[in-house]
Amino acid sequence: MVDIAEVRMGYSFRGRLETDAEGDVAVIQMKDIDDANLLHPEGLARIHMPDLKDRHLVRAGDLLFRSRGATNSAALVGADIGRAVLAAPMLLIRPNTELVEPAYLQWFINHPATQAALAGRAAGTAVKMIGKGVLDSLEVALPPLERQRLIVEVAQFSSREAALLEELRGRRKALIEGILLREAQETR
Repeated sequence: MVDIAEVRMGYSFRGRLETDAEGDVAVIQMKDIDDANLLHPEGLARIHMPDLKDRHLVRAGDLLFRSRGATNSAALVGADIGRAVLAAPMLLIRPNTELVEPAYLQWFINHPATQAALAGRAAGTAVKMIGKGVLDSLEVALPPLERQRLIVEVAQFSSREAALLEELRGRRKALIEGILLREAQETR
């Protein structure tokens, strides 16, 4: 991946975060990314960091990689979230958009085959960790940009279809349960 993206460690804070609702910088932590790999910027902790350099700021198109724990997946920063910094131990992946679509790289990293390959290279016994070097050396299948966009579009349609089918299944079950209850309560 080193040829198509820059991978770097999140910002290392010394000690506990001293949050302040009026802070000038938002801090992205692992807890701010849900199981569907979506970032929830509305709940980010805020702090004062007057000396923060621009190179530490997260920007739209960056990937936020959970390097520790059971889930080692990436979330895409889809929109400008203002001044925000990624906290260590997470890794920031900044794709070279001339070579790779950020959404495609996210899809590739989160694909079950890639996740299995990463899990096989995780270090640690109690808490598994994927280091920067593992991501740097990750071989990424790289079709042309237009094909990358099509892959992402089909993957998004597939995810939407799965969500709709799950909703339909739930509604069908509730309907059948209601009909059966009504039948059971009818007196003859």
